[in-house]
Amino acid sequence: MKYLALIIAILLVSPVFGQRKKEEVAAPVFTEGVIYALPRTGVRVKVQAVKETFQPGSYAAYAEQLLGIRNVKNKASVNWIIDEVKIEMFSEPDPEQVYKAMGDGAFLVNLSADGCLTGINSTHSAGEKVKTETNMVGQIAETDANDYFQYFTDSPLYTAGDSTNNYRPVKVADEQKISKAAQRILECRRLQFEIAAGLVDELHPDGEAYKASLKELKEIEKTYLSLFIGKYNTEKAIFGFDYIPKTGGKSEALFRISEEGGIIPATDLSGKPVMIEFEIENELAQKQAGLLKSDNPAAGASGVYYRIPGKANIRIVNDMNAIATARGTIAQFGAVAPVPEELLSGDYAVDFDAETGAISNISKIK
Repeated sequence: MKYLALIIAILLVSPVFGQRKKEEVAAPVFTEGVIYALPRTGVRVKVQAVKETFQPGSYAAYAEQLLGIRNVKNKASVNWIIDEVKIEMFSEPDPEQVYKAMGDGAFLVNLSADGCLTGINSTHSAGEKVKTETNMVGQIAETDANDYFQYFTDSPLYTAGDSTNNYRPVKVADEQKISKAAQRILECRRLQFEIAAGLVDELHPDGEAYKASLKELKEIEKTYLSLFIGKYNTEKAIFGFDYIPKTGGKSEALFRISEEGGIIPATDLSGKPVMIEFEIENELAQKQAGLLKSDNPAAGASGVYYRIPGKANIRIVNDMNAIATARGTIAQFGAVAPVPEELLSGDYAVDFDAETGAISNISKIK
C-alpha cells in the first residue's frame, strides 16, 4: 500500500512540473516596438564663384586723346560670376517616414548609426558611421594681387627750382606726367617691333635674350597701360549648399547672387535667385504606385516598411539658363511599401540600401 500511494503522488505532481517548465521556455511576447526611420535624399551643391573687381585708371580721361583707345571705363565696379557647380547626393533620416517595428519584426531589424533601417535578420554590417561634412562659405581659393596700381614713375614728381623761386622744388604738372606715361607705352611698342623684326640683332646674341626682352617690354607696357584703361582683380570663392527635395519636386531658390554681395542666402532678397529644379520620372513613379496595393490583409501589421526610390533630372538655373545638370536617385520621389510579412518570420534575411532605403538583397537562411 505504501508503494502504491507513492506512485499515485508522483503521477499527480508530474503534469504540474512539466507545465511549469514549458511556461519558463516560452518565447517572450513583445508589447513594445523598435522605432526606426527610412532615409531621404539630400542634394549638396558646391559652387565656385569669381569676384571680379574693376578699378579705373587715374589717366582714363586721356586714353582716347593720347592712345586712341575709346570707351574706357571710368567707374569702379564689382561683378560676381558663377564659375563652376558640382552636384552631389547625401542621405539622412526622413522625419516624415518614422515607424515602429512590432512583433517578430521588432527583434529582427538592423539599424544604421542614425537610426535608419538597413536590414531584417541580416548579418551584414550597417555601414560606416555618419560623417559630418563642412560646407565652405566664401572661402577664397585663388586671388590676384590686391594692389591695383603700384607706385611707379620714370620721371620725378618735382623738378629743381631756380633763382626765380629761391630754388624751391616745383611740382611737375599732371599733363606732363600723363604725356610721359603715354610716350613710354608707344616706346615699348616700337621696341617690341624692332626686336621682332630683327633690327637690333647686335643686342641679342641668343634666342633666350629675345624672349626675355620681349617679355619685359610687354610687362612695362601693361603696367603703364593700366593707368589709362584700368585694372581688374579677381578672387575665387567656394560655397556649399544642402537642399532637401520636397515631395513632388517643387522648384525653389537654392541661393541668390548679387553684384555687390556675391553669393548670398536664398532668404536675402537683395540678389537674383539661382533655382534648383527637379523633373521627376513620372512613368516610373506611376508604375510603382500601381503595384503598391497588397492582397494580404495583414500587410504592414508588423510596422516594417521600405522605400521604392524614384529618379529625377536635377537642374541648377541662373537667370533662365541651366548652369549645371545631373540625374540621380531621390528616395522621397518614389513610394513606401510594407515588407511582406512572410519575410519577417526569421527564415529570411533582407538587406536595404542605406542611401535610398530600397531592398538590395533577399536570401533564405538555411
